[in-house]
Amino acid sequence: MAQQRWLRWGKRLFTLLFLLLIPVLLYFLARNLDWNEVKQSLQAYSPASLTVGLGLALCSFMLFSCYDLLGRAYTGHHLPVRQVLPVAFVCYAFNLNFTTWVGGVALRYRLYGRLGLDTATITRIISLGILTNWVGYLALAGTVFALRLVKLPANWAVGTTGLQLIGVLMVLLALTYLLACAFARRRTWRWRDHEITLPSWRLALLQVGMGASNWALMAALIYWLLPDELFYPSILGILLISCVAGVIAHVPAGLGVLETVFLALLHGQLGQGTLVAALLGYRTLYYLIPLLLALVAYLVLEKRAKAMRQQVKTDTGPL
Repeated sequence: MAQQRWLRWGKRLFTLLFLLLIPVLLYFLARNLDWNEVKQSLQAYSPASLTVGLGLALCSFMLFSCYDLLGRAYTGHHLPVRQVLPVAFVCYAFNLNFTTWVGGVALRYRLYGRLGLDTATITRIISLGILTNWVGYLALAGTVFALRLVKLPANWAVGTTGLQLIGVLMVLLALTYLLACAFARRRTWRWRDHEITLPSWRLALLQVGMGASNWALMAALIYWLLPDELFYPSILGILLISCVAGVIAHVPAGLGVLETVFLALLHGQLGQGTLVAALLGYRTLYYLIPLLLALVAYLVLEKRAKAMRQQVKTDTGPL
């Protein structure tokens, strides 16, 4: 009884802290953005170009949201698709702007928990989504690096040959995962209180395909905003390198990291002003606008959850 009381109060405290955290994060994001620079970068593009770019961004968001549908198939929960996709969209937008711990983890526990899923099921959904993202990354980045589609500066310690070897290793890791899902006899492992179960090989193939396609769409948006003479696989490879650098640096939204890597690897091929304008456009279309949409969706989800709780109280009556 005492443990349940502590859990109840702990959940209330977590909810309060989380609701306070969101406006604080939004404030710091708005304060650190140079809105005049964002405006100027967008004005450099035609409305048609921006529309296509926003379409690419939303396609990527929709594809990423479908990771949670894989989680639905993997866990066997029965939340309808119309509830799963908005939750995944909101979490991805917050994940991109405020790190995985805020969007990918904390917000998912809150929103899915309010829809009735237990902690173990939510944990498995989160784990499968993270795995989908990175196994797709391993397959795609490994292929790009192994084929030497990205030329590194001579003063970089890794070098093009070193990056090629890393790429081969990444492809082998992705293949190992697929083979394990297809042929492993033991499907489930236990670690402390957690249970890890390999998905079917069909689900694993979907993970690789969807994960790789999402990274490709992100690069396609940057490529669309840059001049035509650039080579798409090179842009893709640079994006993949910058994303790992952002994870290592642990900077929310990879602020500064993305720009630094692109400027270093495209130095001499493109004017700095043109490149910075394209990356600002990318951040606006892929980070800022989806975040604003996600904020509205989040408020709607919270309102619906409150209405559902009130309906339950009305149906059950006083205890």
